[in-house]
Amino acid sequence: MPEGHSIHRLARQFQDVFAGERLAVSSPQGRFAEGAALLDGGVLASALAHGKQLFLHFSHGLVLHVHLGLYGAWDFGGDEQFAGASSIGAPRRIGEREAARRLEDSQYAGPPEPVGAVRVRLVSRNGWADLRGATTCAAITEAEARAVVGRLGPDPLHNVSGDREEFTRRLGRRKTTLALLMMDQSVLAGVGNIYRAEVLFRQGLDPWLPGNALDAGTAGRLWDDTVAAMADGVRDGRIVTTPASYRQEGAAAANDGDVPHFVYKRHGMPCLVCGTEVRLAEVGARKLYWCPNCQK
Repeated sequence: MPEGHSIHRLARQFQDVFAGERLAVSSPQGRFAEGAALLDGGVLASALAHGKQLFLHFSHGLVLHVHLGLYGAWDFGGDEQFAGASSIGAPRRIGEREAARRLEDSQYAGPPEPVGAVRVRLVSRNGWADLRGATTCAAITEAEARAVVGRLGPDPLHNVSGDREEFTRRLGRRKTTLALLMMDQSVLAGVGNIYRAEVLFRQGLDPWLPGNALDAGTAGRLWDDTVAAMADGVRDGRIVTTPASYRQEGAAAANDGDVPHFVYKRHGMPCLVCGTEVRLAEVGARKLYWCPNCQK
């Protein structure tokens, strides 16, 4: 599932290429026909992300709410004014690289015929965007959008005043393990399997500790490192949590040319820091990776 940094990059791309544009909205697949009819012809006012939720706000007061889930993805195309990635979403690869933008400056003559199950298509004067496979795709009101955000925890990529303290408070009142709490979107919005494993490793925290075992200082540092790691993901368009020196050393050991993570998908391999075998466990139906020595 794409993590929060990808959704924030999506929001930036929509803001860059569609904001202020009147959009033709359709549902080639037909499953979103009623919602598309409500949005069709509206001007995109803004694109916002909170955690893994994307909100496209239209000037007539409606919002296109999208959660990509495991299989959702947006594809983009257009003329020379239409910049950015050509695809953001599933399928994801190690490092979560986005598909590169392939410009068709001189050939662009409008969007191509829809291919596959396109849930919703947005078309402007200069380009188009197709959504496939999303878990959530709904036309909702501004009040309903606020209600969705209200059910979520703070987003490290917003990191507004009070968010650090709110995360510390939500973590500290739970006896649930850190492994589960870091993936609980009502505690922390936007973190997925990779950031969960990597930030807990970077902070030397045992994933089996309960949230209320952390003092405020430790919880605050966990928030700060999550903010930093996810901000790097927004900047780079992929999740890379190892410094260059560790990546070079790890790449030589793994013989794969690129080791962007300390523990994620490195089970059975030596820890890049201490050499202990990285462990794997199933937690909440997701795979958890950790080093039992570095994260005592």
